[in-house]
Amino acid sequence: MEALTLSSSDTTPQNGIHGDWRASEDQHDINFDLPLNAPPVPTPHSYSINGRTTAAQSPPQASRPRPLTRLQAPRTEIRPTLRNPESMGNSDFHGRIPSLTAEQLSHLPALRLVVTSSTGVNHIDLRECRRRGIAAANSGNVYAEDVADTAVGLLIDVLRRISAADRYVRSGLWPVKVEYPLGSKLAGKRVGIISLGNIGLEVAKRLEAFGCIICYNSRKKKPSVPFTFYLDVCDLAANCDILVICCALTDKTHHMINKEVLLALGKEGVVVNIARGAVIDEKAFVQCLVQGDIAGAGLDVFEREPNVPKDLLELENVVLSPHRAVFTAESFWDCFEYISGNLKAFFSNKPLLSPVVEE
Repeated sequence: MEALTLSSSDTTPQNGIHGDWRASEDQHDINFDLPLNAPPVPTPHSYSINGRTTAAQSPPQASRPRPLTRLQAPRTEIRPTLRNPESMGNSDFHGRIPSLTAEQLSHLPALRLVVTSSTGVNHIDLRECRRRGIAAANSGNVYAEDVADTAVGLLIDVLRRISAADRYVRSGLWPVKVEYPLGSKLAGKRVGIISLGNIGLEVAKRLEAFGCIICYNSRKKKPSVPFTFYLDVCDLAANCDILVICCALTDKTHHMINKEVLLALGKEGVVVNIARGAVIDEKAFVQCLVQGDIAGAGLDVFEREPNVPKDLLELENVVLSPHRAVFTAESFWDCFEYISGNLKAFFSNKPLLSPVVEE
């Protein structure tokens, strides 16, 4: 029986956390190397289990005395081990998470669980997992608050031109030009949130406190919230000043934010994307920004990461972030606990902490 752990990782152990299974008659140990910083917090790009792979699996057949079944699974201990953070550089990390395809799953006949350190699961062939009876678990809602904070930060930055103002001061233009362009007020803005899930609800809670008017688009209306619901994304955009994209990337949401939606948003509109880059038709999006069809954007994700369109780099009304919305020490530790908790639950024949539910 095997459990596979996927994380945003280059698979070289020296880039981050390294773990391995140690086999015995009655116990499996998973050892993670954690930074020496206090508190010890794993970096999510660095889970490397079973050597150079990203798999947490039962030891080779030759090393275990008898086959394991779900009900016979051994007690699992997950113990952090401290390691020098200087050897844990992530300079080549671009937010990539290994894909798990049907072809790869065909080589793992004993696999019964896939655990990913991400919230999104577009890198996993869930249909094939279901067909093979493989359970899946993600990071649950551990990143929701951090991602929502980033979304609001990007939005304020775009509206108030904070990053642009920083460059203005550092370049020595303040004494020369004196006047700096006016920003735009956040309070009173109509904000359309695409997908009111864990992250979307946290964004709504924060922006309500700023005095924004919230509306949303989701697969279906949520009776528990007081916000105006729009079934069609174009209708949502036409009735908003700001779009905040929080949805998962699926076949249905791929390039959902296209030229039609952006033109409906209008010349004063702002887009914030903390979901997945390919939710936006990036080519049409860049064209709209360059031509002034929308007012600005705050982007943490891009369609072809780490490659960012050159035109975006030259626009003062666009704030860019290298897919770092989830990157806080606190969320890393929470994610580690979720991953280890899901593995413990699986091998103890208990319900998973954060199962991926079929939508």
